[in-house]
Amino acid sequence: MKKADCIRILVADDHFVVRMGLAAVLNAEADLRVIAEAENGFEAIELFRKHHPDITLMDLLMPGLTGIEITAAICREFPDARIIMMTILDGNEDIYRALQAGARGYVLKKMLGPALVEAIQTVHAGERYLPAIAARRLAERSAVEPLTVREEEVFGTCGQRIEQQRTCRRLKNHGTDRQSSPQNILRKLDVSDRTEAATSALQRGIVHLD
Repeated sequence: MKKADCIRILVADDHFVVRMGLAAVLNAEADLRVIAEAENGFEAIELFRKHHPDITLMDLLMPGLTGIEITAAICREFPDARIIMMTILDGNEDIYRALQAGARGYVLKKMLGPALVEAIQTVHAGERYLPAIAARRLAERSAVEPLTVREEEVFGTCGQRIEQQRTCRRLKNHGTDRQSSPQNILRKLDVSDRTEAATSALQRGIVHLD
């Protein structure tokens, strides 16, 4: 297959070994070609502007700007961008936020290989790609009452990662705020105490540990 006919891919991941491994796997496919690699969010945006790749593989947890923030920035400037979020995380909030930001696919790193090639080809064809586990997580999210923005701020979200103990302290300190009361948050997360709330927030992707 001619290079001009290949699916042109930008890989954005802060780990050199991961980028190198992905490039080796993808370039071995007849219809795929890695044309650029970014190690941080700002570089990813600049390389997208320069190369206009057919597909961008975006790591969720990037230094500086998160993968979700980078995806949102690219999609605001290039609404037709086809971005696949690539991560070890399967929390329902991570998946939901990635899709809301504009990602058209979500792939777990433990499923890379044939699944990644399938995801690239599917998204390139104009369809969305979600593995079964991601679809289940989204279904689970839709079945529960989501936290409000104010309640998420109690956990230090909106791009800020915090330690679990700090999460518990924030939850305790906001006891007088009726809009983000601990009782209301515990109810929505279906847990009985602050420690369980912090654990649930981590599992769902509401917060991340550094």
